[in-house]
Amino acid sequence: MNSVENSVKSSVEKAPQLSIVIPVLNEAAGIEAALVPLQLLRAQRLSTQVEVIVVDGGSCDDSVRIATPLADRVFGSSPGRGVQMNLGAQHARAPALLFLHADTQLPDDAVEQITRALNRHAWGRFAIQLSGRSRWLPVVSWMMNQRSRLTGIATGDQGIFVRASTFKAVGGFPEQPLMEDIELSKRLKQVSRPACLATKVISSGRRWDQVGAWKTIRLMWRLRYRYWRGVSATQLAKEYRDAR
Repeated sequence: MNSVENSVKSSVEKAPQLSIVIPVLNEAAGIEAALVPLQLLRAQRLSTQVEVIVVDGGSCDDSVRIATPLADRVFGSSPGRGVQMNLGAQHARAPALLFLHADTQLPDDAVEQITRALNRHAWGRFAIQLSGRSRWLPVVSWMMNQRSRLTGIATGDQGIFVRASTFKAVGGFPEQPLMEDIELSKRLKQVSRPACLATKVISSGRRWDQVGAWKTIRLMWRLRYRYWRGVSATQLAKEYRDAR
């Protein structure tokens, strides 16, 4: 697996305390808007060092070019969020990891909240607020947060954070094409229940806007149910692509 590690414009003097790993694939339209706030977050954190690692899954747009000056390191990998995030975690230097989707924005005090949560828990996630055109997105957000709190299962959109030692101990993400976040949550639940932070990340509701809110809800619940019944992630990924 080849890496395209970029030179770090502003070197981190001390070892980072939090590594933010961002998997991307053809995110040129929004990657700058995602990474610039993280640069500001880093500049504001004097006591906690943060590093930003971008892992590209073979983009055919300008994602890598745009991300390179805005991240500490950029790597290339085979496509698949599980594969990409595992690679980023392998190169992370911090004792705490945050896996962040490219279309998800953190709250201003995210670093402090993660640090406090990981003092008491092995892992956790934020609540989510979906942004977009559909008037149903607040309802979808509420349903996602309630489901996560009841089941202890987090989705990648919620910003999963974990102690690096725990992530390594459970074997990281499964390198499967779908439901990698659910499977990681199952593994981590064997260690402890998650810290369910009430503070919200803001994530794009573009798939609900594009496909339709209720159609997307039905699709995701059907896929989750079938995964629970033992249908392979590979088969479900094909159905997900066909439905979209």
